[in-house]
Amino acid sequence: MRVTLLGTGDTTGTPTVGCDCGTCRRARDLDVERSRFSVHVENERTGESLLIDVSPDFREQFLTHDVPLPDEAVVTHVHFDHLDGLGNAYRVFDDLPVHAADEVDPVTGESVAATIDRKYDYLDRVTVTEQSPFEPFDCCGFETTLVPVDHPPLVCYGLAIEDPRTGAKLSITGDTSYGVPDDSRAVLADPDLLLADGIVPASLTAEHPLGGKHHDESGVPRTFGTKHMTREGALDLADDLGAAETRIVHTAHFYPPDEAFAEPLAVDGEVYEL
Repeated sequence: MRVTLLGTGDTTGTPTVGCDCGTCRRARDLDVERSRFSVHVENERTGESLLIDVSPDFREQFLTHDVPLPDEAVVTHVHFDHLDGLGNAYRVFDDLPVHAADEVDPVTGESVAATIDRKYDYLDRVTVTEQSPFEPFDCCGFETTLVPVDHPPLVCYGLAIEDPRTGAKLSITGDTSYGVPDDSRAVLADPDLLLADGIVPASLTAEHPLGGKHHDESGVPRTFGTKHMTREGALDLADDLGAAETRIVHTAHFYPPDEAFAEPLAVDGEVYEL
């Protein structure tokens, strides 16, 4: 399993357009980028590849990084920074199977799969397949399982990707607070590599209108507002899950410059062999 981090940033990415903050300047100085979230997983045994979330930066990501176009894709939720790159399928793919959850979201009145099918009904190259959470399905020779996480107000899913031959396992939290349900944690547990949402350091929760939640024993908030983990929350979840290696993704340019590129915060283009 060859994992390439195509996009490791939040909804605006780093550098953010029109921003001259210290972190965006530092990213330009280092010549690094955190584009909108997307992960490429290549099955080196079968020669197939899987794309997790279809970033609006799809075109640039695939022009920049040395990875093949995906044979299949999984979409975790319907926020634009995880979905709207799907329009790039036009005249690029003959057929792209897209897997997404079948649970109806009470907020939108439709499932993630149904939203994708409706929004991209003009793309005959895209075939949407509904998948039930906690029920493993085959993607590119991998056993893939979607699990509910906590990203209000919309439904959102993390996922575990396992190679049934080698036992290699990648877990992705999806966009989530620290309040990942126990049954979902059980599926995500013991990965060789965990990609964990950690949008900002816990110190910045004081600047959120809702503050933070899911405090640890020392009072450190593991959730920023309600939707995303803090860096500290992501690391605590990694410990909870027993991850062998962790990279923090979906990070914002609000990290202070002296913390923004420190370990274990990921940047685009990192590659892992599992």
